[in-house]
Amino acid sequence: MIQIDELKQKIKELNGKLNGIGESLNLPKLRQEHESLTEQMHKADFWDDVQTAQHVSRRAKNIEDKISAYEKLCKRLCDVGDLLELCESDEAMLEETAQELSQIEGEVNEMHVATLLSGKFDANNAILTLHAGAGGTEAQDWVSMLYRMYTRYAERRGYKLTVLDYLDGEEAGIKSVTFKVDGLNAYGYLKAEKGVHRLVRISPFDANKRRHTSFASLEVMPELETDNEIVIDDKDLKIDTYRSSGAGGQHVNKTESAIRITHLPTGIVVSCQNERSQIQNREQAMMMLKSKLAELKEREQMEEAASIKGEIKKIEWGSQIRSYVFCPYTLVKDHRTNFENPNVADVMDGNIQPFIEDYLTKAF
Repeated sequence: MIQIDELKQKIKELNGKLNGIGESLNLPKLRQEHESLTEQMHKADFWDDVQTAQHVSRRAKNIEDKISAYEKLCKRLCDVGDLLELCESDEAMLEETAQELSQIEGEVNEMHVATLLSGKFDANNAILTLHAGAGGTEAQDWVSMLYRMYTRYAERRGYKLTVLDYLDGEEAGIKSVTFKVDGLNAYGYLKAEKGVHRLVRISPFDANKRRHTSFASLEVMPELETDNEIVIDDKDLKIDTYRSSGAGGQHVNKTESAIRITHLPTGIVVSCQNERSQIQNREQAMMMLKSKLAELKEREQMEEAASIKGEIKKIEWGSQIRSYVFCPYTLVKDHRTNFENPNVADVMDGNIQPFIEDYLTKAF
């Protein structure tokens, strides 16, 4: 028989957890930001800059989804509390209420984990790269198993998966594969999977049925938004004119048609003296400056991405973050979080959410 007091206590606990989630989300600030973004979207010239418009639209939708999900959970929990007061003597209704409360608890726990994803790139899409390591054909087959695992995981969460690069194994499996996972908080959830994964099993490629150990590495990177439109403020420029040197006739050598532009914030200097007029040289110099600034921005992003990627370990023994031991049959164990999952079939079906939730909860 279902105990009403236990259900009431669970409702009280979930209310407290939801209040904590609301404080973490900072709902007033989110609503204010959403209003500001909505005003931008209603402007007539909003779509003149397509890239900025897409970024604003995605941000507005993400905020709207967060607020909506939180408010729906609060309403459902409130409705369950009201229903519990009305059905204290109805066992069937109590059973239905308990089931609804169990579903709400799962969604509240998932939202709690999502609030932990507050890193700079956590909300971005993720780019994953799997490489086969020590183990030959066995390792390449292991990469194909991991690829299937992350594919199933993406499907479960409603993420879109796009293959960017794919290299088949020599006999079976995959040598390496790079794929992008599109979805809210994709990088935040998957960044915990970065590292070397170890598999121990009876090899299907060994006629003697011996136990083999294989390794595969996984790199997880956020998809960084690039901005090809370089905006240069005139006050950041120092422009010098001087006479051109070399061949070119009397006009070129006697007038100050050559241009030297210094970008003060970065110290980049460009100059042009090839054209006959100062206006043409200025246009060419500005084009060169924009190209250099775009290159500098890309290089900075690559350096930032490299710092996020961290140290790349060898794909061999001693570097693994998690071991999947299928033979002798034992628990799948994450060495960083000490989390255990006894169901080996879950690996192939992409059930890695318990690993991720446990890692994030302990990390924060």
